[in-house]
This record gives sequence, structure tokens and C-alpha cells, in this order.
Amino acid sequence: MSAMKTSAKNWFHSGEAAIWLSGAAVSSSIIIVIGLFLLIAVNGLSHFWPKPVAQFEYRQGANQTMTLIGEVRDRETVSTERVTQSGEWLAPDVASSGAQTQERQLLKIGNRERFGLDFRWVLSGNIVTTDYPADLLVIERQEWGNFYGFLQSVVQGEGADTPEADGAGPRGMMARSIERALKIRQQIHQIEGEAMARINYDIERLRLRERRLELEQQLTEAAKKTIAAERAVLDSEYQALEGRLGELYRAINRDTLIMVDSTGQPKEIAVGAVVRAYYPNSFGLSDKLGFYAEKVWEFVADDPREANTEGGIFPAIFGTVIMVLVMAVIVTPFGILAAVYLREYATQGVFTRAIRVAVNNLAGVPSIVYGVFGLGFFVYFLGGNIDQLFYPEVLPAPTFGTPGLLWASLTLALLSLPVVIVSTEEGLSRVPRAVREGSLALGATKAETLWRVVLPMASPAMMTGMILAVARAAGEVAPLMLVGVVKLAPSLPVDFNAPFLHLDRKFMHMGFHIYDVGFQSPNVEAARPLVYATALMLVVVIVVMNLAAIRIRNNLREKYRALEN
Repeated sequence: MSAMKTSAKNWFHSGEAAIWLSGAAVSSSIIIVIGLFLLIAVNGLSHFWPKPVAQFEYRQGANQTMTLIGEVRDRETVSTERVTQSGEWLAPDVASSGAQTQERQLLKIGNRERFGLDFRWVLSGNIVTTDYPADLLVIERQEWGNFYGFLQSVVQGEGADTPEADGAGPRGMMARSIERALKIRQQIHQIEGEAMARINYDIERLRLRERRLELEQQLTEAAKKTIAAERAVLDSEYQALEGRLGELYRAINRDTLIMVDSTGQPKEIAVGAVVRAYYPNSFGLSDKLGFYAEKVWEFVADDPREANTEGGIFPAIFGTVIMVLVMAVIVTPFGILAAVYLREYATQGVFTRAIRVAVNNLAGVPSIVYGVFGLGFFVYFLGGNIDQLFYPEVLPAPTFGTPGLLWASLTLALLSLPVVIVSTEEGLSRVPRAVREGSLALGATKAETLWRVVLPMASPAMMTGMILAVARAAGEVAPLMLVGVVKLAPSLPVDFNAPFLHLDRKFMHMGFHIYDVGFQSPNVEAARPLVYATALMLVVVIVVMNLAAIRIRNNLREKYRALEN
């Protein structure tokens, strides 16, 4: 026994115990990260897979049944006592069985304008029959969510091809009408989002030019006539686009689908409001894969709709990436200059140590404090003064005196600055002294040595700081809520109007989108899978940006490894 104790004591003091403990901690961390990623991926990606739609005969009372149509989204087991306390009717044969628990299913029943809700819990014991009709149609709409029912007929408006002309049945007519409507919607989007937006932008610039000339007391009659002539041309173009837009709206709403829902009542749905229509119960594997790819692409490339619970998140992806890039452009020179001064030029003493302590403490400040600082200093003070000096013609409407992309990027640059300073300092400290002395001995000045030798060799450490800064900035939410992020941005911060990058505009961010959909959505059940999907996309974006930075860092490390040796 004494020998075993001695052996254990020697094993512990040898350091092997610490090695095993460290290995266990690393392994546990990896398992937790992988498990979290798989949880997000499974719950997020499974949302886009087409699910069969069932038709139920459901008992609501002793002699009362109803027909329900919907997708089974979830199942759970609840106590019988909870069911009876909630007032839910329980079938006599189920109640008399003495079971302590009951299974219930969460159905997505859609047809919100008729039922008032998208989801409903039903008891499995009250279901009489379950059927999966092949002709059960699912219609995704621009508003009011999904519609579940059966296609009765298609009513075509004036100028449409008659069904007798090509022998098309209701399904063929519906497919052709929807395809036509989608093409028209693309034209409408092009006119509203590009042509009319450009004219509105030019008209606003004319107004501001006129206002500036008025403030400078240079608004002469000749200038008024010039501005009026330019405005008349723009108004003429705008009116022509309005006329074309009216024609397109009338054309897109030409056809109507006559549907029958689960209650047996008819429902008219304008084809112009349809995003897609499909028969999920008749899908084969290839149809499901095609539908899945289409839904995933829609999620990545389209704009959101239905209070962000439907459609895509492209504006949020774009806003996140552009904010991180602007932040990186801002924080990199400031962080490197601060680190170079502290390491290469500042006298190492009490004052320098105090600065380093302050920088390290900044890394522990809660992010919301940075948001409050950004709102008070960047937005109200700096932005307000910029408006007074450079944009007096816009006042009292603010230009930079309101939250926007620039202030959000500056706030996050300030938040991530300590990470860049510390990592750059560590990189500078690892550059061998012999390399510096060799450069100076060959006649280079200190500035040339720093620029041509020291900084290139320290660049991998700078990239490490950038990787950490990007990872933190891309996931921050709290400060952005105060300095520029909104639930839905009407336009992207980058377009084809000069100056192309509009730093004063508000933008969408995936982190805030997750918060908004998960905690502010009126339709929690519909929003839940989108929370996972958006979180997965945020992780993917961060990983892609970090991998790009890691690739650059590794290339720099290989390039300057010879100098280090």
C-alpha cells in the first residue's frame, strides 16, 4: 500500500496528472463545441426539408369532429392532469384507460387569416384518422404565411390564354400563372429597387443642392432654372416608371386561385401574392432535394418577409460582413500604431505600464458600455457636429448625427482595439534583437528597420489579433442596438449611387436578427427554426472570414520564418 501511495505521489509530482487534466479539458471543450454546432446545424438545416402534410379527422367532443390539415412539427408527452386542467376534451376511451400521460402533436395549420394562428397542439388520442392526400396543395404567400388546401380551379383575367387553347388542367394553369407572376415580380423589383430608387436619390440631391445654395445666398434665377429643368426631367422619368409599375401590378394580380381549406370553405388567393406552390405528399427524392436546395438558396439570397419569420437573411449577412470589413480597416492601423509606440518608442516606465494595464482592462469592459459611449460620443457629439459643419442643408434631419454603419464600426473597433494592441505587442517582442541590430548595422534607420524588417516579421501576430477581433465583433449585439443596427433596413449600405458606400445608413446584422426573431417575434413557433438557421449562418460567416485571415497569417509566417531562424 505504501508503495502504491509513493508511486501515485511521484506520478502526481511528475506533472503527468496535469497533462491528463489538460487533455481532458481540451477534449471536453472540443466535444461541447462540436455538439453545439451539430445541434444548431440539425435544427437549422432540417427546417428547409419538405415535410408531408397530413389531413386529420379530429374529435373535439362526444359527437363533434373536425378536419385539420397541417404539418407535424413536434411531439411531446404531457400529464393527463395537465390536459384536463387546460380544458382540452379527452376522448372517453382514452380517459378511461387510466394513462397518466398523453402524447400531443404540434401542427402547423397555416391559413392564419382564417384561424388566427399558424400552430396548434392536438392530442394524439383524439385523432380518428390520418391521411396524406397526394393532391393536397401548400401555397407560400407574401403575407399571412402558408395556405393548406385543395386546388379547385384557376380564374384567369382578361388577356389570358383559355384552357381550351392548350388543354391545360388546373395544375398546369396554376403553374403557368405562378411562373408568369414571378417574372412580373422581378420586373417590379427592378423598377422599384433600382430605377425609381435612383431617381428618388437624384431628386433628393437636387433638393439638397438647392437648399445649400439658398443657405449660402447663391440661389440665383439661373440656378433655379437649371435645378427646375433637371427636376422636370427626373419627374417625367418617374411618372413614366409609375405608369409602367401600375401596369405590372394589374398584370401580376390578373389570375386567381380558388382553393378549398380544411373547413370545406372556398378561398380566393391572388396569384400575385404567391411565392411558390407545391404538392409535398407527391414528392420523390429528387423533388425533395431540388426543393431543399431552392429553400436554402432563398434563405441565403432573399430579403426577409412576414416580420422576419419567412424569406431570407441576405441583408443581415451583407450588413454583418460589410461592418466587420469597415471595422477591420479602422482598428488595424490604430492598434498597430499604438502597439508600435508602446513597444518601440515609449520609455518603459510607470506610465507605460499604466497604459498597458488600462488597455488590458478595456478588454473586460462590458460591450453595452461601449454602445453607450458610441451613442453619446460618436453619434450625438461627433455626428451632430459633422452635420452642422458639412450637411447644414439636410438639418434638422440628421445625416451622421444618427446611428449608422460608420458609428457601429467605430464602436466595435474601439471594443476590439485592446486585442489588436496586445497581440501586436507580443509579435513585436518575439522579433529577435539580432535582426534589428543587423539591420541597423547595415545602415538602415530605426524607422526603415521597423517598416521593412520588424513589422513584416510581426505580421502573423497582427493577423492573430485581427482573427480574434473579427470573431468578437461579428457576434456582438448589445452595442450595435444603440449605434446602427435595425430590424429591417430599407436599403443596403452599398449601392450604385455615389459615394457607393453609405456609412450613414442603418443596416441589418445577423446577431441582432437572431435576437429579434427569437425574442421579439409574435410567432414564436415559426421563428424558432430560423433562429437556429441564422445562428448557423453566423457561425459559417465567422469561420469563413477567420479561415481567410488564418490563410494569410500562415503565408506570412512561412515567408518570414527564415529571418526568425
